[in-house]
Amino acid sequence: MRKVTMAGSAAGAMDALQGGGAGGDRPPRRIQSVDRALTILEILAAAPEALALGTVAERAGLNVSTCHHLIATLVERGYVLNAGRNRGYMLSSRLHELTEVNARKTDLSDFARTDLIELSGKLGLAVQLAEMQGAALVTRFKANVAETHVIEADEIVKMRAAHATATGKAILAWLPEDQVLKIISENGLERFTPNTITSLSDLTEDLRWVRRNGFAVDTEELKEGVVCYGAALRNEKGAVIGSISASMPVALATDPCRDHVTQEVMACARKLSDRLRLGVG
Repeated sequence: MRKVTMAGSAAGAMDALQGGGAGGDRPPRRIQSVDRALTILEILAAAPEALALGTVAERAGLNVSTCHHLIATLVERGYVLNAGRNRGYMLSSRLHELTEVNARKTDLSDFARTDLIELSGKLGLAVQLAEMQGAALVTRFKANVAETHVIEADEIVKMRAAHATATGKAILAWLPEDQVLKIISENGLERFTPNTITSLSDLTEDLRWVRRNGFAVDTEELKEGVVCYGAALRNEKGAVIGSISASMPVALATDPCRDHVTQEVMACARKLSDRLRLGVG
């Protein structure tokens, strides 16, 4: 037994000296299931119509049982559609959607930059642009032309606080219910101030209010002393892809000021959404 161990060690050492170990020229180890799943996606992408399970298995060089488990996972994750027992399987639009999401990450902040700087200057307030990336609320752009003194919450904290922010609620209000529940399930309804909404029923009612009025309000819900007004951005298909907002110290938030800020934020959101629909840069 000891001879086998020593032989194995010697062979491993020799392999490493010859460049065949982890640091040599040996190709990186592939994860077989991932490799097979990608092969299936490539096969379906190349097919002009839906393919039967047996056909996919044959082209992928897999047995039918293994192929079925892999395709079932891809169906569950939304990358493959089951076209019916007699029609087989085909790609969904999920990969295309991911491409669009990636393009938005690159382009949306640049697209809105000039308008948001103008809005910040007009209001004399800090403005933000945010997107939901999975369950995280991500601030993509900020402008504070007048350098209004507002102590914003930490961005890491804000990522899990869609329920307590105007940008977050402006987006949540228009998402499918199951998606909203998933975001809440992952992030919880953490209390940040005495005004934070911490129950699902209260949040549901607040999101209904957002849909009725066309804008969202954060009244010291994330940060004491700060109020914020937000509105959603829609793409050419009418889908909500982000939101903008303006923040101010609560001491400045008189009723006339609130009304003015709300109207300007909504007008800017409409302008940006119209440009997105028309494909105007």
